[in-house]
Amino acid sequence: MPTPRTIAIDGPAGAGKSTIGALVAERLGYLFLDTGAMYRAVALAAQRRGIDPDDAAALAALAGDIRIAIGPPTVQDGRVYTVLLDGHDVTWAIRSGDVDRTVSQVARVPGVRDAMVSQQRALAGRGRVVMVGRDIGTVVLHDAERKIFLTASASERAKRRGEELAARGEVRPRQELLHEILRRDQIDSERIVSPLRPAEDAVVVQTDGLTVRQALERVLAVVTGAPTRT
Repeated sequence: MPTPRTIAIDGPAGAGKSTIGALVAERLGYLFLDTGAMYRAVALAAQRRGIDPDDAAALAALAGDIRIAIGPPTVQDGRVYTVLLDGHDVTWAIRSGDVDRTVSQVARVPGVRDAMVSQQRALAGRGRVVMVGRDIGTVVLHDAERKIFLTASASERAKRRGEELAARGEVRPRQELLHEILRRDQIDSERIVSPLRPAEDAVVVQTDGLTVRQALERVLAVVTGAPTRT
């Protein structure tokens, strides 16, 4: 089976899309783009400029004004990519609890999505790309050659999020993380513009109880048509 030129990986918050998507791109030698990081960068910029997350007009203007770049890791500190906001490294800043609480609110603004989607499609037009997010297979790249919906239970995702934070020296209660994940799931799935849902032709990959290597093998099996190894 020929390797597809465009690979869309969608799924809810904390499902491991960024980690698995980056590994798939590395294995295939493809460009990797985490669209969720772009929306997080907008949310961070809004916080820094004091923009209310309910001010749709201001958020749309902001999204069109800022410069976001995502590339290979520039620091060996556990990151899978580097995010620049107007030239400044915000890779970890966009993962803060404050951004967690507002990013879904910011991402549902039509003007913000329009600005981000146009950039995402331009990058995908070059081909050989792994793009991850919540509406890649349904909206951004609805004609992607391979579509995967990566998911896990809310409790599993809260556990992983806690471990990720602990690795950076930040400790937060598991129940608080679970509450945030459930809230984001609700906002993402119920929003009018580009709601979170599997594309009709997507392959759903459930990752509860799987190691990163096992999840990667399952996704690669979908991408390449190879047998799954565990």
